Amino acid sequence: MFVTNILLKKTKSKMIMVLMESAVSGHKMIRIRERLADKLEMISFDPYIQQPSVYRELKKVRSLK
Repeated sequence: MFVTNILLKKTKSKMIMVLMESAVSGHKMIRIRERLADKLEMISFDPYIQQPSVYRELKKVRSLK
């Protein structure tokens, strides 16, 4: 094994971008969270129903540096 392979090893990012979906209307939005944190679940304003609703994390979109 070459020394350069060890030195150029990729590091994981601390933050990731996740897709969140409203439990009521299905409206989607993107948020950023830490990689090691629990899945996001929050109350935010839903423009489709004009009221606050619960948003839950669906999937990871990409990693951020």
